[in-house]
Amino acid sequence: MFQHFYFEILRKTIYSFGTLFNNIYIKHKNDEGDITSTIRVPLAYGPTQKFLARLEQSPDLNKPIQITTPRMSMEIINLRPNNNKQTTSTEIFKAADKDNKVRTGYLPVPYTLYLELGIFTKLEDDMFQIAEQIIPYFRPSYSVSVVMIDEINEKRDIIFNLDDIVMTDDYEGNFEKRRSLIWTLKFSAEIYFFIPISSDTASKNIIKKVSFGFIAGSYDGSSQNEDIRFNITPKATKNYTGTVVTTLSKDATINDKFIEVTNSSNITAQSFININNETLFVDAKNGNTLTVTRELFDTKAQLHISGSDVLNITTIDNELIGPKDPFSFITEFE
Repeated sequence: MFQHFYFEILRKTIYSFGTLFNNIYIKHKNDEGDITSTIRVPLAYGPTQKFLARLEQSPDLNKPIQITTPRMSMEIINLRPNNNKQTTSTEIFKAADKDNKVRTGYLPVPYTLYLELGIFTKLEDDMFQIAEQIIPYFRPSYSVSVVMIDEINEKRDIIFNLDDIVMTDDYEGNFEKRRSLIWTLKFSAEIYFFIPISSDTASKNIIKKVSFGFIAGSYDGSSQNEDIRFNITPKATKNYTGTVVTTLSKDATINDKFIEVTNSSNITAQSFININNETLFVDAKNGNTLTVTRELFDTKAQLHISGSDVLNITTIDNELIGPKDPFSFITEFE
């Protein structure tokens, strides 16, 4: 049943999380308002308690050895299954690999990853500078696009949510005691774990294109030019790759013809999308507002809540139609 595989899902998620905070700076000014120093705040992976212990042991916060402030640390604190987005164990998706061969896999398992970002400073203004460079970007979330499975270019948006901020100031006791400010920013992220992707040749049995023509007038057995010719190719009615291009930013009822998404940059007008197994056609878009036609290809309109995944249907999906899958047609005239 089990075999060795490693898609580096957690590693890529942690790396993506860290890149959000690896370019934080603080600046110190003198009484005249001139900048006297610019410091890039270092970021390391490790438990907050470890950094606090080193802070307490260090006799001089500005000493170039041991540990200095300001400083940031990050760590994983929990991982839980997301039962609200669980799918059945038999649902599959198909994707094309780098050699344009069809690969089949089961839909990934959704989990919620909880992370913490610890910020340590000696000066209150240093803490304010760091926090102000982070907090405004989370409203309350920030999305990062990551290729989760390299062999099929499986790209997904990891949405990091800022859930809480805990502030600690241990400035107590006599004047000889060193002050340390600690802010802990708590985050959560929806991630997906994949099982191995297998090869699949079933789609080779699908007819990719049918052409036929009509000739006007009587036929006398001689060669004649066709007056009109039809080219018909299969059109996918659902997304096979499982790639999420954005999410809904507002609930959409069954009668809504305008839907709001978080980011429409990866959606084009005159294209098809999937939301919770409903296929829609994007007639037009204005910013992050999409004008859509509902209930296409025998799918039913339904309530889509804010945060629902939006998947697009592209020519790649047309190549992944299986022998028993429903599909539509694209008709071209010559």
